[in-house]
Amino acid sequence: MKNFPVFAKHSWILLTVLLASCDVSQLNSPYPENEAKQAVLYSTFSEQPKHLDPAISYSADEYQIIGQIYEPPFQYHYLKRPYQIVPLTAAKMPVVRYLDAQGQLLGQNPEPGKIAFTDYIIEIQPGIKYQPHPALATDASGKFLYHHLAEAELSNINTLADFPQTGSRELIAEDYVYQIKRLANRKNQSPIAELMKGYIVGFDEFAKNLAKQPDKKLTDLSISGATALSRYQYRIRIKGKYPQFKYWLAMLFFAPMPWEAENFYAQAGLKEKNITLDWFPIGTGAYLLSENNPNKRMVLSKNPQSHLETYPAEGEPADKERGLLKDAGKKLPFIDKEIYTLEKESIPRWNKFLQGYYDDSGIASDSFDQAVQISGVGDMQLTPVMQEKGINLETSVMATIDYLGFNMLDSVVGGNSEAARKLRLAISIAIDYEEFIAIFRNGRAIAAQGVLPPGIYGADERSINPYVYEPTGKRKSIKVAQQLLAEAGYPNGIDPKTKEALTLFFDTSSVSIDARAVMNWYRKQLEKLGINLVIRATDYNRFQEKIRTGNAQLFLWGWNADYPDPENFFFLLYGGNAKVKYGGENTVNYQNPQFDRLFEEMRSMDDGPKRYQLVQQMQEILRHDAPWIFGFHPKDFVLSHSWYQNLKPNLMANNKLKYTRIDTVARAEKRTAWNKAIFWPLWLIMLLLVLILLPVLRAYQQRLRASLK
Repeated sequence: MKNFPVFAKHSWILLTVLLASCDVSQLNSPYPENEAKQAVLYSTFSEQPKHLDPAISYSADEYQIIGQIYEPPFQYHYLKRPYQIVPLTAAKMPVVRYLDAQGQLLGQNPEPGKIAFTDYIIEIQPGIKYQPHPALATDASGKFLYHHLAEAELSNINTLADFPQTGSRELIAEDYVYQIKRLANRKNQSPIAELMKGYIVGFDEFAKNLAKQPDKKLTDLSISGATALSRYQYRIRIKGKYPQFKYWLAMLFFAPMPWEAENFYAQAGLKEKNITLDWFPIGTGAYLLSENNPNKRMVLSKNPQSHLETYPAEGEPADKERGLLKDAGKKLPFIDKEIYTLEKESIPRWNKFLQGYYDDSGIASDSFDQAVQISGVGDMQLTPVMQEKGINLETSVMATIDYLGFNMLDSVVGGNSEAARKLRLAISIAIDYEEFIAIFRNGRAIAAQGVLPPGIYGADERSINPYVYEPTGKRKSIKVAQQLLAEAGYPNGIDPKTKEALTLFFDTSSVSIDARAVMNWYRKQLEKLGINLVIRATDYNRFQEKIRTGNAQLFLWGWNADYPDPENFFFLLYGGNAKVKYGGENTVNYQNPQFDRLFEEMRSMDDGPKRYQLVQQMQEILRHDAPWIFGFHPKDFVLSHSWYQNLKPNLMANNKLKYTRIDTVARAEKRTAWNKAIFWPLWLIMLLLVLILLPVLRAYQQRLRASLK
């Protein structure tokens, strides 16, 4: 029996030694110890990206990945505002030439009516290479190694990394032309194909010819509006004059694609294993996708073939003071690897951010009060806890509008009659978006005064919608809305035809519990006018069908800017884009001949006083007609740790990661300080166990002695 206390004593000593010998500072770290001092960015994603093919992809979560991989010829300057297009793979800005109907060159400032075509001549930098990729691997004779894979060769291939060899080659002008052909290929179903058909010469004809000859390769057919003039120069010819086309050339749709990649991925054996261009990109950008496991994580690694690019040497006046120019002229990128971990739940993600295991974070509603507080003057600022951790907050009004649409084909809320217009205005006043922003968005938005978000050319932030707001900026009273409702023929909300409350229908595809609270809020807003709002919730496909056929009455919609120009918002209300008649993005089917005429004039103009004046006239028409309740422009709130540097909100750029930097030493120190293991509860539990066991041991020893006597 004497051995038992000795064993307990030895166990206590052994446990003490083990705890003292291990690195107790990082027991909860989710990352390998060898990554601690590497320039690795840790972030998250919540949904699997559906498309990684630049001809098809068109969502923010997908651009977060492929924006770092693919390179269109131009990009947005990272620091300058207003947003400015600058060369990326291009050697310089495009040469723009105007031609008449006979294809003859015109001067630099021709009369708009004489311009039949515009040429964009783009020269790319020589020496840029694609990332290492099996599609480009060749043998000594130049024959491709993996373009004709046999069944036996495929048996050991399950992912792109299983190919033993990779290759690379130089980026050439023809690769950009090839991508434009891919946009026209109906098999790809590019979301911008219909739009580009109206601009790029020969685009539609190429698509039709290809459809008639499905076995033809893209390299065998030419497109008249996109031609390689030399190894490093190509020309895009568009119809008429469209100054906004330069913005499209900074979008991923116009990134290059080597024909070898499509030929490689077209092999049936690879498609069956989900080894496709939509899963494994190939680009010339700063990063390549080294791991694609959307059920766990996605990893971007520095492209060893990335071309020379340096951090900007100039920006806005305040950028130097903010430390955003300290890396001026240094080679990009600064971060070696980005690891995006799947986090579907907001609370675990938030806790890991606070521990320093994620470098940046958004702010979920349930964490908002912990992160942000409102100052005495109404400004948003970080809470003391966040400030003590050195966390930074970047806010920006997004180039987005969320609006409530009135179907202008509807017999009650639609049409150009004065009665229908006043009904729409009454509802516009009654729906208090300031309250909505406070309740449902934690103050993270601003009420819209028109179609254009702040920062878009022509948006006057001092301008107020006079039909909904007082000159002071205060929303008009409900009495004004009730008067408008009476003038519309619905006194106190009563429909004269039924002698009962006017009933309107709100169509939505949102059916979650949170969505019900929002719908109930909208219902209560219209109750202030005596109007009965009926919510018609359906699945997304049925909702889309209602919008396409014009069978919705009121509905919510939104738009994110493709580029920072008023044309990209006003086209949403251009009659030629009406959803029902033309299948366009004018979801409310609004048509106003005066607005359409001004739009057609404005969209082909260069920025200047006259164009600015036209934009203001168009805003006034839309405020008067009220086809939308303009809703709000969301605010983006991003938190980042002090070691995550060179961060500046840029709502247009998709390739921002290459500019950012991680101070790995500071991160390691903070993580250690914030994640020290606390062992006193363990010691306390052990002490309690000993105190409990000692009387038992004594009693056992006494009984044992008594039995031996």
